[in-house]
Amino acid sequence: MDRALPNPGPPVRPVHGGIKEEELRALGLRPEDCLDFSASVSPLGPPAGVAEAIAAVDLTAYPDPHCLALSEAIAGHHAVDGVTDGNVIVGNGSTEIIHLLTRAYIEQTPGAGSKAALLLTPTYGEYDGAVRISGGKVQTLIANRVSSGFAWDMGAAAELVAREKPALTFVCNPNNPTGVLLGRQELERLADAMAGVAGLLVVDEAYINLSERRGEADIVALAAQHGSVVTLRSMTKDYALTGLRLGYAVASAPVIERLAALQPDWSVNGLAQAAGVVALAADGYLERARAAVGASRECVVERLEATGIRCYPTEANFVLAQVGEAGGLRDQLARRGLFVRDCTSFGLPDCIRIGLRPVADCIRLTDAIAEEWSVRPD
Repeated sequence: MDRALPNPGPPVRPVHGGIKEEELRALGLRPEDCLDFSASVSPLGPPAGVAEAIAAVDLTAYPDPHCLALSEAIAGHHAVDGVTDGNVIVGNGSTEIIHLLTRAYIEQTPGAGSKAALLLTPTYGEYDGAVRISGGKVQTLIANRVSSGFAWDMGAAAELVAREKPALTFVCNPNNPTGVLLGRQELERLADAMAGVAGLLVVDEAYINLSERRGEADIVALAAQHGSVVTLRSMTKDYALTGLRLGYAVASAPVIERLAALQPDWSVNGLAQAAGVVALAADGYLERARAAVGASRECVVERLEATGIRCYPTEANFVLAQVGEAGGLRDQLARRGLFVRDCTSFGLPDCIRIGLRPVADCIRLTDAIAEEWSVRPD
């Protein structure tokens, strides 16, 4: 059953994907010999023109602290949703904006105002970390894995909001690591519940551009108009700009102004700003990326299930697979230069998350998993 669990405690740094240099050295591996499935980004790599745009940046000049050109490009990208550049804030990855949100709506909440945040879990660990760093209390609504395949009871979520009155509610859609996608009506219901308690619904759409069902769920238009909603987007993931760190939020102008007042100047470097403008102008890129994700997802699921491994349905560019003891398998694959995400930090110690790379890479990974699976202890 979904339930609320207050879990106070000192801030703990979240666990993230990505290959760490320290581990490579310990394993005697070189980066060029490895494939990273632990991060979930576009399998196509950066769009054409990004490298040239970066090379043309004047490294002696300060970047625009307001990211005006990129904000205008983002607004143009979402013009059909009624977005203007006043509805946009650009961040050093969407993770920076998560921390701005908790500072603005929890750390700086005056007097006896709510310092609680509701998280729909299992989910991205940075929400929990940011809330705790800001001195807030974390409450969770846990999805039922067995009866609902990680779907949340959204009626229970609305009731919990009305009762606990959180300052923030975080929803990742599609969710990391489960791939569950909530529909727009479910999110609108939760947004109305948050408006009723003067709180803010944060919908992290980091993976939605790579979902074939994005049209059923994205709430950019709602976020631009509804004073109790903010949506996050990750250009890091959409356009494989992982090393640059680039994300943005869309919200009503008062919310954007409140976040901008707390953002350090120049937090988004000039290379990232230039890359973002070019990426948004890349015709057909996201369509091709979604097609590549679909082909790789089909490959991974078909081959793993043939091995006897359960894969959960996903609407994102990653697959959650139930493999038994995830940490051990993850370490065995790492020795081969294949890095997947051990989901123990999500509370799922029997699962790994596989970011979808090109099909040839996915075949190499699933072959290795099948070999390790065949020699696992009974």
